[in-house]
Amino acid sequence: MSFKALLVEKTGDETRASVQEIDEGRLPEAGVTVAVEYSTVNYKDGLCMGPGGGLVRSYPHVPGIDFAGTVEASDDDRYKPGDKVVLTGWRVGEAHWGGYAQKARVKADWLVPLPGGLTTRQAMAVGTAGFTAMLAVQALEDHGLKAGPILVTGAAGGVGSVAVALLAAMGREVAAVTGRPEQADYLRDLGATRIVPREDLAETVKRPLESEAWGGCVDAVGGAMLARVLGQMEYGASVAAVGLAGGADLPAKVIPFLLRAVNLLGIDSVLQPYENRVRAWDRLARLLPMEKLESMVVPATLEDLPKLGADILKGRVRGRVVVDVGG
Repeated sequence: MSFKALLVEKTGDETRASVQEIDEGRLPEAGVTVAVEYSTVNYKDGLCMGPGGGLVRSYPHVPGIDFAGTVEASDDDRYKPGDKVVLTGWRVGEAHWGGYAQKARVKADWLVPLPGGLTTRQAMAVGTAGFTAMLAVQALEDHGLKAGPILVTGAAGGVGSVAVALLAAMGREVAAVTGRPEQADYLRDLGATRIVPREDLAETVKRPLESEAWGGCVDAVGGAMLARVLGQMEYGASVAAVGLAGGADLPAKVIPFLLRAVNLLGIDSVLQPYENRVRAWDRLARLLPMEKLESMVVPATLEDLPKLGADILKGRVRGRVVVDVGG
């Protein structure tokens, strides 16, 4: 038995991604075998397909850090053939073959049952980005959202788009930060009530405390922008940090944490306990407006992936790219 997959191969310092027929015998020997129906395109996928391979530990490799599909065979009683499942995290697509293949075999502990009311396509329209956005929103809730507008940085990207839609669905006033003015209507359609130009928050921190402006923040950028935002939070407000697009360094002062009791919450979608993953997926199925989710979707095929991987690294991808793997 063979199946189609996007295989990344490396020769010397050069990598090459191409769609090939793969024999099923090359999959890991034990686990749950899933007929993959949909996957997505995330920043990490671009790194895995890009020059040098980035996060990949061994070659040849199948990227794709998430997928949704149907169980074909299982070595675990929790999953039966025909069950619909979704997977995010656990280094799939990095250290383990991932979702850019029509079949995957993974540990049962990595899977979550597909929530009722979601199709596999909708689950991947949410994907790792939406799952991460939900984790960030839950973290803000757990630490007490304040009264003011909630700021979302990198709002036109995958995490930011879903965060805007989720917060708006919860009835919160959302301020969306973007460096692309042409995305303003898109963000308003998702529920943003205010568009903040990226340059307004791009300056290096000059004063550790500014006027209190935000009741919470989902930060998908990091770096200097995160440092600037910390000084603008309301007293006791929280920032859920999920991204490093602006850099891994944080040129911040301690003052916002001491004088305003600001909470900086790190969000990691990779090694979440099973209970957290189920909670997040169930809330996504109930809270996320599916009509807004559809407006984010850009359809793609396996053959489109090499170009899309390059585009996402250059910041050219908006919303949620959903890959029809089974088609």
